[in-house]
Amino acid sequence: MKITTWNVNGVRSVLTKGVLQDYLQESMPDIMCLQEVKALITDVDYPFSDFGYHVYWNSAVKKGYSGTAILTKIKPLSVFYGIDKEEHDQEGRVITLEFDTYYLVTVYTPNAKRDLTRLVYRQQWEDDFLNYINALNKKKPIVFCGDLNVAHREIDLANPKTNIGNAGFTKEEREKFDCVLKANYVDSFRAFYPGKTGAYTWWSYMNQARKRNIGWRIDYFIVAKEFMSHVKDVVIREDVLGSDHCPVELWLD
Repeated sequence: MKITTWNVNGVRSVLTKGVLQDYLQESMPDIMCLQEVKALITDVDYPFSDFGYHVYWNSAVKKGYSGTAILTKIKPLSVFYGIDKEEHDQEGRVITLEFDTYYLVTVYTPNAKRDLTRLVYRQQWEDDFLNYINALNKKKPIVFCGDLNVAHREIDLANPKTNIGNAGFTKEEREKFDCVLKANYVDSFRAFYPGKTGAYTWWSYMNQARKRNIGWRIDYFIVAKEFMSHVKDVVIREDVLGSDHCPVELWLD
């Protein structure tokens, strides 16, 4: 079984380019989690059901901003949008699907912004999101995935020294990631590839960063420790173009 996460940076853009359709046909994920869809479901004229998918969509109140979606061939037992906190649930950042043996959560974590004006809000978001997944994890194991907007360790970005203190690599954001791991969750990619360098999921559009592989690993599958025995591999698909992020695939038994 394969679950994919991908920040598409505009779902209509990747559909117009044909890259999302190509990926679905080539990779055939059982579940596809999308972030930054930037659209209402009514704005997307594409028959995902032709691929056998049920579609769940969480749009931001602000049109053309943020938003998440999940396409799944396996019908969930239940679906929940947001984290039940009004101050966080205006931007369409979270969808939760309940399956027989686990919960799957897709998340698009708020960016602290270049000038860090949203860092304080981001800290509160992190605390509230961790409380949310911890409550679910008491019922069934959690798998959560998406663009977490943080490179956890120096190995997770090409130029760590020059990015210390920048959005996505501040001490505060990295410490919040530590809190997640200390709460008995696992960065699944690093569990399989602890020393792998040059493994990135996002590249700036500037200065040919992707061609030069000057990137950041900010898209993750975080898995409850007790569920890790079901994880067989995590694959970063840097070959898939169409967004400034690439897909990441989680293989389960």
